[in-house]
Amino acid sequence: MGIDEVEGWLRERLPGLAHEHGVPGAAVAVAAGDRVVEAAAGVLSTATGVEATVDSVFQIGSITKVLTATLVMGLVAEGLVELDAPVDRYLPGFREATVRQLLSHTAGFEGDLFTDTGKGDDCLEKYVDLLPGVPQIFPPGEMFSYNNAGYCALGRIVEVVRGEPFDRCMRDHLFTPLGMTHAASDPYEAILHRAAVGHLGGRPVPVWAMTRSEAPAGSMLAMTPRDLLAFARAHLADEGLRAMREPQVVLPDIGWGTAWGLGWELYDLPGGPVFGHNGNTVGQSAVLRVDPGRDVSVAVFTNGGDRKPLMREILGRVVETPAEPVPDPAALPDAGRCAGVYRSSTSETTVSEDGRGRVWLEHVPLGPAVQAGDEPYRTELLGWRGDSLLPAEPGHGPVAFLGDDGQGRARYLHTGRADPRADVRASGRGE
Repeated sequence: MGIDEVEGWLRERLPGLAHEHGVPGAAVAVAAGDRVVEAAAGVLSTATGVEATVDSVFQIGSITKVLTATLVMGLVAEGLVELDAPVDRYLPGFREATVRQLLSHTAGFEGDLFTDTGKGDDCLEKYVDLLPGVPQIFPPGEMFSYNNAGYCALGRIVEVVRGEPFDRCMRDHLFTPLGMTHAASDPYEAILHRAAVGHLGGRPVPVWAMTRSEAPAGSMLAMTPRDLLAFARAHLADEGLRAMREPQVVLPDIGWGTAWGLGWELYDLPGGPVFGHNGNTVGQSAVLRVDPGRDVSVAVFTNGGDRKPLMREILGRVVETPAEPVPDPAALPDAGRCAGVYRSSTSETTVSEDGRGRVWLEHVPLGPAVQAGDEPYRTELLGWRGDSLLPAEPGHGPVAFLGDDGQGRARYLHTGRADPRADVRASGRGE
């Protein structure tokens, strides 16, 4: 579909898609070469009824991590940071990990620490000071496990090396040089624009953003889809940033990308490579995909509702996407290997076998995951590929059972994060 056809389709179809999937408001931008088309539909808040426009700012959540990674790579290019240097060279007293491991989510420590350390310019420093005390799940470099806290540490490296608060570094080294005029680092800047409000259960959420201390991981940043594509197109134009798209670690078979780079999620698809990132905050979601071979990129933002099918349909009109996973009746789950309790700071998951040999997963969110709107669920697990199983209940992606606890049982339940079996958990600094 050409860019003109995409523009026409978006303007005609986006309002209906938002309505069909209960999405209060949505905004989309698509770039092909130097041409950018935009569309918006719905409202920014059901409480106010303010219309969503292409100039409205939505939170981009964890897509922020790629911007943080780009700031770090700027330091690398200037010779101020080394990728394979230990983090404690820049943050004295930090736990065992390299800068590269933080960027590729392979540092191995507990990554979901949602402690509020205030709103001052010292909040990131205070947050990172807590990280030496969190549990080590696996030795650094052993595998991929999505790590929010690691990106907060990267943001702190930027602050220390630049000698400026993280928000100012973001503006001076990305927003301003890239012409990102509708990008807001915090609520004080977002209020200067038409700002979307997240929705859960069909109602506006009671808070606009999460804690400032997690800004480098994605708790604050808001912008228009057009501005996010300005950032993505800079990555296509700057040969020095190509290294960020080099695979660093192969991902487990969980329906995500094929590998992770230095910030980017990488997809090895039949039609060629695609890269991008997803983001979620309290009631808002965003997705970015870039096809470098066709010089095409797309960003889709929403503020609630059943956003996944809406995003999937729009992405599929612009870039190649992975096929949706389908259960394999011939691949029977190994209950003996999978059964057990797996626990992290944000969830407890129990996998069990019933009397008919069926395998069930029961997921209970804990602490901050509950506050973010996660809900408990129970679903049968169906065979898919090897140690990766597929939840029968729609809306949940594949899960993988990795490693060995010494008794023939999986050591980790992997859903993007490696949750260890509750009775086999490493501690301290990777022992």
